[in-house]
Amino acid sequence: MLDFGDTKLWLPTSKKEVDNLGWDYIDIIFFSGDAYIDHPAFGAALIARVWENLGFRVAIIPQPNWRDDLRDFKKLGNPRLFFAVSSGNMDSMVNHYTANKRLRSNDAYTPNDEHGFRPDYAVNVYTNILKKLYPQTPVIIGGIEVSLRRLTHYDYWNDKLLPSILISSNADLLCYGMGEKSSEEIAMRIAKGEKIHALTDIPQTACKTKNIEFDDNILRLNSYEECVKSKKKFAENFRLFEEESNVFSPRIIVESVGGVDIVVNPPYANMTETEIDAVYDLPFTRMPHPRYKNKHISAYEMIKHSVNIHRGCFGGCSFCTISAHQGKFITSRSEKSILNEIDKITKMADFKGYISDIGGPSANMYAMCGKNTNICAKCRRASCLFPNICKNLNNNHSKLTAVYKKINTLPNVKKATIGSGIRYDLFMNETGFFDKNGEEYFKQLVKYHVSGRLKVAPEHTSDKVLKSIRKPSFNLFKTLKNKFDKINRDENLNQQIIPYFISCLPYCTFDDMKKLANETKNLNLKLEQVQAFTPTPMTLASAIYYTGINPYTGEKVFVAHTTEERKKQTEQFFLYKHNNSKK
Repeated sequence: MLDFGDTKLWLPTSKKEVDNLGWDYIDIIFFSGDAYIDHPAFGAALIARVWENLGFRVAIIPQPNWRDDLRDFKKLGNPRLFFAVSSGNMDSMVNHYTANKRLRSNDAYTPNDEHGFRPDYAVNVYTNILKKLYPQTPVIIGGIEVSLRRLTHYDYWNDKLLPSILISSNADLLCYGMGEKSSEEIAMRIAKGEKIHALTDIPQTACKTKNIEFDDNILRLNSYEECVKSKKKFAENFRLFEEESNVFSPRIIVESVGGVDIVVNPPYANMTETEIDAVYDLPFTRMPHPRYKNKHISAYEMIKHSVNIHRGCFGGCSFCTISAHQGKFITSRSEKSILNEIDKITKMADFKGYISDIGGPSANMYAMCGKNTNICAKCRRASCLFPNICKNLNNNHSKLTAVYKKINTLPNVKKATIGSGIRYDLFMNETGFFDKNGEEYFKQLVKYHVSGRLKVAPEHTSDKVLKSIRKPSFNLFKTLKNKFDKINRDENLNQQIIPYFISCLPYCTFDDMKKLANETKNLNLKLEQVQAFTPTPMTLASAIYYTGINPYTGEKVFVAHTTEERKKQTEQFFLYKHNNSKK
């Protein structure tokens, strides 16, 4: 068994740890807004291990203090190649504030869940500090906060448009999406002597340049200044960006701000099964760094015994950031890789026999893709499921069901549950299951992989609202619940289905919320999983929230903007606790 008191098993986080490794230089120093947890679910650890696997010496500075004399930014000195910066696994503003812009009292990615260990707009703060201290050293930024802010975006917390984070952070290069391939190419090319400002052609990166020459392979968006002056221009930008992001071979996207061109290169092709397996095979300890001994980190506790089996989501929900970060197309791991990771989990000292999740962005998109990729290559649909399931989509659940069954046979696993959300419109419609594979999948799920409560996300009851967020009719949820209840009766199980709902979405009026409250109350649903809509950058719903315009139709849209409107809508979730609905 590993000695988890031996810091050499982790990447170094201090001068003492660097010295213990006998290093006389560091190639890359990674600043992260999260605590350092050496687990593949945490982006900083994953990318750092990728660089380490290439032979680079990598150090991580977790949650540096930006308020004092900046000693955390100075303690390891200047790296040989570059600095890397990420706010962590969450956008720092979503991490800090509720949907009502109230400061949260805790931070799940910090030891003992303490608040205040990362700044607002963490990438901007960290990067600007580094550029002042080490102006000649390149700074590469990445992660979810960066992906969603790569171009002009609406910032809910300032209630205005902000330019690309490349401008506000003063970073040299931006990596968006799941960054293994781009991070590898950047490191290798800088190590060979290429200058940072010459790296303008790396896929899945964005850079700053001037006087770019335009051709048919370049899509020019309206400038930041034009968007600030015209909400219609910003709405048009969003539509163009989303449509371009949905194709197999997107063009280069260019948007100017202050006379500088932000150039966003197309992403790499999806990783192959072999490539993604190799990433999860890296020597993660799967543990928090020993510096956090005897401290609780909620984000780690939630996922430490879980397995991520695929990436990407083709659901296209208008309020969701997954496709903007991970992409629309699915990359799946092999069955062997998944089982190998579970084997590692079973050897952890605190493992009691229970796998908390076998999932992904949507748990049941494993191994799914288009039947004819030539058709996919020409498609610009944001969702393969809405307004109807694509006829070219292979939504066969048999490979996923086979993985579940194999896990059930493992001797050291008592039960493996599915904690990620499922898309039930992938295997059924309002009349029932699409086919026997879908029916078998759902029976397997309910009989063996529910921890007592199955969480699903109908989001709303209004067809008008659901249509706007690219989700199916609420009637489909009712069908699902009937099937779920029947399986429970047949198998003598006592399990609940827990629906997730959102208030204050675009198109949603107070009357829509009153109807939601009454309909869910009539179904005897206890609404525990609820929240108000938070406009996050790079989503259709946020573009509508800011502009009041549907970018695809040009129609004006009602949006609950004021604090009072949003409060009244959200209060409707809790009417089930009372005998009568509020008038």
